[in-house]
Amino acid sequence: MGTREALASDDAPLVTAKHGTAAGQSDTVVASAVTINRPAAELYAFWRDFANLATFMENVERVDALDDTRSRWVVKAPAGKTVEWVSRVTEEAADRLIAWEAEADAEVPNSGRVEFRDAGARGTVVTATIAYDPPAGFIGKVVAKMFQREPAIQARRDLRRFKQLMETGEIATSARTLKQLEEQD
Repeated sequence: MGTREALASDDAPLVTAKHGTAAGQSDTVVASAVTINRPAAELYAFWRDFANLATFMENVERVDALDDTRSRWVVKAPAGKTVEWVSRVTEEAADRLIAWEAEADAEVPNSGRVEFRDAGARGTVVTATIAYDPPAGFIGKVVAKMFQREPAIQARRDLRRFKQLMETGEIATSARTLKQLEEQD
């Protein structure tokens, strides 16, 4: 199994690896971490309300709660497309951990976990680990990377935006981003 260890900075992926699944397919695993100057309980509560995830996850259009453990995800994909799936919470420990898995018919099979670990006076270390099977295999992954939709890049950016939102109440945007948003309206 090939593993790439990254620099120990908060916004670098911790690990990117390939591993085989029971079905013989190959998933990509991405893990990123960030330290946020807020208590774990506050971060956990915000994250656990899955509708909040669209406020800082750039490619998530929306997450609709279906019940206490299932939610429907609508996510942007390359070429103006979207993909959808239903995820189910598979493990949960209040203020510490949320793990999930997409249901069997998902357009993008995925699973993952987010952990909230006390960092003392620094706040909380939030670690997100995602395993996914990119659409169209290797070709889909290359196309996604070209359009900046590759999950290793997005996980790092999304965690940085989560940090900004939780520490300052807003997400900083560049003048270029604001202009692009205005042009879309």
